[in-house]
Formats: sequence, C-alpha cells, structure tokens
Amino acid sequence: MTSPLKGLFARYKAYHQHGPLLLHYLSLLGLIGFPLLYAVRFVRPTAGYDDFAIRMFDTAICLLLFLRHRWPERLKPLYMPYSYAVVIITLPLTFAFTSLKHGGNAAAVGNTFFAVFLLMLLADWRNMVVMLITGFAIGGTLYGLTDPNPHLPKEYVARLPLLLTSIVGGSMFKYALEQATAERVRQAYASLAGSIAHEMRNPMAQVRHSLEHIRQALPIPGHHQRQHLVDRATIEGLYKHVAQGELAVNRGLQVIAMTLDQVNAKPIDPKRFDYLSAAEVSAKAIAEYGYENEQLRARVSLDVEKDFTFRGEETAFLFVLFNLLKNSLYYVSAKPEMRITVTVAEGTIRVRDTGPGIPAEVAAQLFKPFGTSGKAGGTGLGLAYCQRVMEAFGGSIRCESVPGESTEFIIGFPAVDAREVEARRLQTMVEARRAFADRRVLLVDDDAALRSATRQKLLALCCTVREAADGVEAVEALRESAFDLVILDLNMPRMDGYEVAETVRSGALGNNRDVCLVAHSSEPAHLARVKTANTGFDGFAPKPCDAETLVQVMRTAMDARAQARARGRGWLEGRRFLLADDNAYNRAAVGAYLRHAGAEVVEVGSGQAALDAARDGAAFDALLLDIHMPVLDGVETARGIRQGASASRAAPILAITAHAGAELVERAKAAGIDDFVTKPVEPAVLFDRLAVLFGIGTPAMPLARPASASAALLDVSRLEGYHRIGMLEELIDEYVPGIEALIERLHAAVRANDRQATVDALHSLVGMSGEAGALALYRYSREIYIPMLEREAWPADPDWIGRIDALTERTNNELRAWIESHRARPADEPQATRR
Repeated sequence: MTSPLKGLFARYKAYHQHGPLLLHYLSLLGLIGFPLLYAVRFVRPTAGYDDFAIRMFDTAICLLLFLRHRWPERLKPLYMPYSYAVVIITLPLTFAFTSLKHGGNAAAVGNTFFAVFLLMLLADWRNMVVMLITGFAIGGTLYGLTDPNPHLPKEYVARLPLLLTSIVGGSMFKYALEQATAERVRQAYASLAGSIAHEMRNPMAQVRHSLEHIRQALPIPGHHQRQHLVDRATIEGLYKHVAQGELAVNRGLQVIAMTLDQVNAKPIDPKRFDYLSAAEVSAKAIAEYGYENEQLRARVSLDVEKDFTFRGEETAFLFVLFNLLKNSLYYVSAKPEMRITVTVAEGTIRVRDTGPGIPAEVAAQLFKPFGTSGKAGGTGLGLAYCQRVMEAFGGSIRCESVPGESTEFIIGFPAVDAREVEARRLQTMVEARRAFADRRVLLVDDDAALRSATRQKLLALCCTVREAADGVEAVEALRESAFDLVILDLNMPRMDGYEVAETVRSGALGNNRDVCLVAHSSEPAHLARVKTANTGFDGFAPKPCDAETLVQVMRTAMDARAQARARGRGWLEGRRFLLADDNAYNRAAVGAYLRHAGAEVVEVGSGQAALDAARDGAAFDALLLDIHMPVLDGVETARGIRQGASASRAAPILAITAHAGAELVERAKAAGIDDFVTKPVEPAVLFDRLAVLFGIGTPAMPLARPASASAALLDVSRLEGYHRIGMLEELIDEYVPGIEALIERLHAAVRANDRQATVDALHSLVGMSGEAGALALYRYSREIYIPMLEREAWPADPDWIGRIDALTERTNNELRAWIESHRARPADEPQATRR
C-alpha cells in the first residue's frame, strides 16, 4: 500500500477509533434491509431486474461484519480493512449497479441518493469521495460487462448533476463539520488541560515547599570525609516534610483520577462502600485540602451540630468536599472578607460561603457536564462528578445561592438504620473473636488511662493481654515471651515505639522478629504512616479509635504479616522478570524495586522488543508491560506473547498504566493480561500484586471505617460502649482528672512560651479527650495540634487556649451529667434513626 493510501486508511481508522458503532448499525441495517426490500418487490405489479443474488451476497458480508466479536483473535486486526470493503460494496457499488439495471427510474435515483447519504455518515469526507468514486466506477463497469444492452438511462443521466452537487455539497459540509468538531475537541482538551493544571498547582507547590525544606536540612556537599550528624529535631522535620510531600502527591494523583473517572463516566463501585462518620470525613477534608496559604485555611471552619452515619466511599466523598472548597476559595480574591463554613447536621452536610453568589440561570446549569459558573480554567466536570457520587450513595446535592450574598451547597444522605449498623458491629466483633481468640497481645502505652481503655477493647476479643508502661518494659516482655501482636504507642519516655520496633525487627528479641506491630498514636496519620513504614510496622491505628476501627486495623495488619511470612524473606530472589516500558525513568524505578528484592530484571523499551525477548530468551516468571507504548502497545504485546510459542507464554502478565478504564480492562483481559498496577508504581502495591499472581498472597481489602454517632460535645456511641463494658466509673475517676491535669500542663507550657512542651501537651490531650468521648474538645485540640506540629508555629487564633478551657469545662460538666444519668440503667437498645 502506497503512502497516500496508508494515510487515507489511517483517517478512516481514526474516524472509528472510539468504537465501530456506526459500522455495527450499518451491518444491522444490511441484515434486515436487503432481504426485506427484496420481499417488498413481490407486492409490485412488475418485479423488474431480479437482484436476489446480489442482495444475498450483501446480506452475508453484513452478517460477517455484525459478528465481529466472534471472529478468531488472529483475524480481528483485519476488521477495519474488511469493513472498508463492505461499505464500498453494499452502498455505492450495489446501488449504482442495481439502479442502472432497473433503468435509472425515480426509485433507482432515490436509492443512489440514499447510498450517498449513508456514506456521509460512515466516513470522513476524503474517504467518502474515494469510496463513492470507487463504488460507482466498479458498479458501472460491472453493468457494462454483464448487461446485453448497456446504456445510460436519460432520466438517470439528467439527475447526475444533482447527484454530483449533493456529493460536492456533502463533502464540503462534512469537511466543515469535521473542522468544527476538531475545534470543539481542541477547546475541550485545552479547557481540561487547564483545569488539571490549575488543580495540580496546589499539590505541586506543596511538594516544592517540602523539597525546599529537605534541601535546607541536607549537609553541604563536597565534605566527603566529614561525618554529618543530624539531630532529632532535624530528623523530625525531614519526616514532616516527606509526609506533607507524599500527601500532596497523593492528592494530585487523586485529582487526576477524579477527572479521568468523570470524563470516562467510570461507575462508582458499591462494593467499596462503608459506614462513614459525616463529622470525621468533613474534618478530614478540611484538614487535608491543599490550601495555598494559612490565610485561606483560616477562612474555613467546621460546625458539627449533629453527627450522623452514611454509607459511601471515603475517597470519592473527599473529592466532593475538595471540589466544593475549591469552588468557594476561588472567589476569595474578589471578596477578601469571605468565610466558608462546613456544617454537619441531621442527615446533611452544608458548605456555605459568603462570596459573590451565583445567578439563578447559571445555578440551574451547574451540575451539567462542562457547565461552569464562569471561572477561568474550569471544565465544569467537578460538580457533575459531585452529583454522580451522591447519586451513587443514594443521596443528593443541590445549590442555593443569593447573588451578592452567599452560596450554599446542600448534600443530603439517605437514612441509615441504627439496627443495621449495630448488626454489622456485632458481626465484626464475632469474626474478630474467631480471629483473635487465645492470641497473645502486648499492649504498650505510657498513659495508664489510655492503656486501660485499649485493654478493655482487646479483652472483648478473648485474647490474652499483657501490658507495658513504656518501651523498656516492652522489650523486656518481648525477651521473655513470644507474642502474636504488639500494639505500640509511638511517643513514650525512656524508649519510644520506633526504637522498640527497630529492636524487634533487628532480631535481637528472638522469636518475636516477625511479630505483627501496630502503631497506636494521635500523631497525624499521614505523618505517622511515613515514619512507621521505615521501622517495620504492619498497621496504624489513630488515637482515639473505637473497637471496630482497632479491630479492622489489627486484622489487616495480621493478614499483611501472615502474607509476609508466607512469602518469606527474599521471596523474589531468583525470579526472572521482563519489564517493558518506553519511558526509561519508569523502567529504572520499577526495575530498582524488583532488583532490590533480589529479582533478575530484563528491561526493554518497546512492545516489539518485549516480544523478541520473550521469544528468544529463557522463560520469565512474570512480565510487566506498560500499556501505552508506541507502535505496539501493552495489550497487543500481551496478545502476541499469549499466542506465541515462547517459554513465557503462560507466565503472569501485570500491566502498568496511568489509568485503567472499563474498555481498556476488557481489552486487556481478552488479550491475556492478569492484573493492573497504576502509575506511579508503589513498591508495596507492586509486591502485593505479584504475590497474588504467584499464588502466595490474597487481594488487599479496603480498610473499613466504622460508624460512630455523637452529639455536639460528646461521642455518645463511645460512651455507650464504655457503659456496656462497665467503664463509667473509670471515666469519672481517671479521665476527667486526667484531662484537667493536661489543661494545667498546657497552660504552663504556654506561659513559658515553650512551643515543644505545648505540642507535647496537646498530643496527650488529643489522645485523652478522644478516648474519653470528649468529641468537641478532641476535634478542636487536634485542629490546633496538627498545624503546630507540622508548621512549627503558634496558632493563628489568639484565643485558642481560651476556647480549649471553655470546651473542657463544658465537656466535663456534660460528661459527668451523662455518666450520672446512665449509672442506674442498662445500655440503651439501638433505635432506627438517621445517624
């Protein structure tokens, strides 16, 4: 095929690149139309030329086109050339030939015009012209060769100028339509790219900020012979900046994933739904949103009137709140005094800003895809995504706005029956008792009250619990006895949780080297997870957490540790991998992960090179293929390997991709790809996927978040749990005095202007208040604690210590009243209510 013909055919393929739907309908029309119209001729007085054979031939080739899904794999690449020939044969060739055979009457002319009209729909204007000329030429030639008296009917000839005008006009119209469509697509892509760039600016700025702080902490280069000592404060700072950078990168990747999911209309999987606390997820969204500066963060506040539980997927709902916060913060420059309030009430979450408002005619279009309120750089996909998420949850989202005054988005949720939540809690605990019965657990915490609360949760699992008041006692206990699980507080005197974990993993404590380690701390989760990952922890449970959350973390951690034991140390050693990616940096990163684990890796830069390596070399244990490679992509490469005769034909294939839409997954599975891992590749995810493919692991399950109900000041569900297990007296005797002592300690640190001592006091207050069910005090003290810890600066609110005092007094009074009212009566039965 010459170059111009290749280019012409490439345009035809591009015209149908998003799925041959038009060709499918053509084949269906041919299957029905050709036999049906032949049958109609028998109701006419004169049948004319009998074109039965031609119609049956056209029907047969349309049937073959219709059954493309049943074609053998080796023939599927011929589908597009075959469809090109079918279009020419069934439309211009057939209709030109039969029109001439029928004498060129009015019906014949109408049929020819019909063929031209269909062809306009089935190809770009260049191919349309070529197909018409080719089909008419072949049809006219066949007529001349097969008819005993060939001639051009006068009526047909008289209408040829009209037909020619239609073809030229149709071609011009088709060309103009394609140009207009291309321009619309270009504008949509530009808008989408601008929106993604705008969304990515904040996380990328945070990454740059974190890297700048890390650079400043590094020693001066060139002093190779000098030993550089890094003090503890510097190390803590480095961990903080790494954690902030990772959080920013994750949020950026989530923005991209959300945009792609909305563009591709990817459905939200109900299997991933869990019970979520509206107050907790709202607080998390406000805390983790990527603000450009502290001034913007100070404009956003959370007001919990009444918490409730809803069923949904946490990440998807975080995107909803992130999008609403972003929309509101956009107008700060226009209204510097603007404030944003997120209110959690009975069954609703409201996001209200005192911005410029939205005109009614614009508000009516907000939730339609590509509809915006006039913001620069917006695609209008965000609110459409919000609506799709809430509909998947069975809820709703609407906008109420007063131009010049305010805008409020009201998110409504369906009711959750408390009996359903309670039944789930009981089922979780039953399963947990089976898993942890007779297990030996070491509980390490320097706070006696917190240790007591955690012990009660563990005893409900029928396991054996031993306690240690600090890291030194924990090490002694681990030297004496073997344990199945260790729950470690991270911040303790004498020896902290990190040192204990390091000692355990070093093998210095005998058989406990592979014991399951769970960190239990009120440190920010994203920071603690970065720090614990380096010291061999298997899980992280925040302080405070209720029994269900702790159980879920423990089970997930135990499963991870069991899989690690099953794999054994060096489970990848001796295994041989083929890694194909056209991006050298991606190859280097993934290859380094595998080699570090002891594997042998053969790297290639293209799909064809992967085929050659699989064919020519020794067998590979697994193949890792980038999906988007030029010339021969990962799907075609996988298909070639599966259909070939190489020793690696049956090896597991793991696809690497930036985004796996439903159509791609379907194509990949059909080609023989076993699983996917998304870019950027995380080592833990990569190894988990490989372990599953090698049959020595189980697919990771999402961490469930349990329900919790609370009033404005107290976490009622937590208090009811303490009531059930008889801990009300301990709350009065230990927690209330403990909180009051911590407040005194906090005041002393503030008076001394000792920021580190203030952070330490807040750290203890967060853990203590959360465990005591002092919900409002816990949330506010955590809101102060995390920025102080991460940014090493005093709170912006000048009256923050006064607010803590007021919350403490109100909370202690209400806590005493609640305990007094429940001492003499049994725990309440669950009621059907919206929570």
